[in-house]
Amino acid sequence: MKVTPLELPEVLLLTPTIHTDSRGYFFESYRQQQLQQLLRQDIQFVQENQSCSSYGVLRGLHYQRPPQAQAKLVRVVAGEIYDVVVDIRHGSPHFGNTAAIKLDAQSHQQLFVPAGFAHGFLTLSTQATVVYKVDNYYSPAHDAGLAFNDRQLAIQWPLAQDKIILSDKDLQQPSLAQLNSGFNWL
Repeated sequence: MKVTPLELPEVLLLTPTIHTDSRGYFFESYRQQQLQQLLRQDIQFVQENQSCSSYGVLRGLHYQRPPQAQAKLVRVVAGEIYDVVVDIRHGSPHFGNTAAIKLDAQSHQQLFVPAGFAHGFLTLSTQATVVYKVDNYYSPAHDAGLAFNDRQLAIQWPLAQDKIILSDKDLQQPSLAQLNSGFNWL
């Protein structure tokens, strides 16, 4: 497996070794021991989530507050998305910085998103199915988000804002400046 840090060095693009022949292909999509060696940390995923979204749907930017913060391992099993990660760790030298990448089912790449980062994606294909593992259980009391169109973040979504489809919850997320700085992410 090849590991490539993105603009935020803790956010990693994982590209598997794919074995192909006349029958099709095979690859390991997850191997805990190898991932822990690559990340140089002990990570135990406890929940796996799957979503299916139509073209133009933007899910995010989401995260969970401590002590229920989550690291994620994201992959697309059908379609294509534009994936965005934001460092929301007050005190981090990268606070407020973003990383973005297109993920699709054909490349089989995965994105590792550490705790302390908001995450979201925009569906670019007719439909996209996204699967992600998390290392902490979902907690409604710790569920939080960040405005996708925060001017301070200046995310260049590849679709006009009036074409983006959001949930009511995501339409009301706070800006980066409004985030609580009392969380101990580092």
